[in-house]
Amino acid sequence: MPAMLRLTEDTFSNDAALALPAAARFIFVVHGSVTIAERTLSDGEAWHGEGAVRIAAGKAGAACWRFDLPAGITADAATPGVTSREKLAARLETLPQRELLLRGDSVGFPPGGCAYLHRHQGPGIRCLIEGGIRIDTHGRSTSYGPGGTWYESGPDPVFAQAAADRPSRFVRVMILPRALLGKSSIQYVNEADKEKPRLQQYKIFADAPIARPEG
Repeated sequence: MPAMLRLTEDTFSNDAALALPAAARFIFVVHGSVTIAERTLSDGEAWHGEGAVRIAAGKAGAACWRFDLPAGITADAATPGVTSREKLAARLETLPQRELLLRGDSVGFPPGGCAYLHRHQGPGIRCLIEGGIRIDTHGRSTSYGPGGTWYESGPDPVFAQAAADRPSRFVRVMILPRALLGKSSIQYVNEADKEKPRLQQYKIFADAPIARPEG
């Protein structure tokens, strides 16, 4: 059975904490503050690791997006002050065969910006944090607002069109070949698009070699 990647939204009341077992993991703080492995993180900051971890919210609580690989990691429903909601789980049918890399980053667009028809060298989950975006793939167009979540297989071509009237940005986690450490994973489908200006702005939070998941 293919490995799976899961995105969960964890909402913490003040001073609540969540203990999680070992897994390759990326955590993005949407709002509030948390302490993870003795680091205090606030809005727009992120943490990654593979070991067991405890997430402790600050005095005002927090909201986090948690990406787990493998996906068999769920929060204890009885954890006081923590509500966990699965946003998306995806089977990684196109997981690279070589050694793996977990990349957690954000991609920002100016108003009206786009990403020309392209592929990536591994699968991943995206979640929009601001603005709006339309994703064209498999002959369908789907529009997302803040909090909207989608999966991209990697090999399947995708065109992305950001909202015309405001900046847009999404957070993503991709599982890539380890040979791409520090390198772009994007591959443009049309030769003419390779020389066009790229309006996207990237912020890499994690570019970490990880163990291959079982399964």
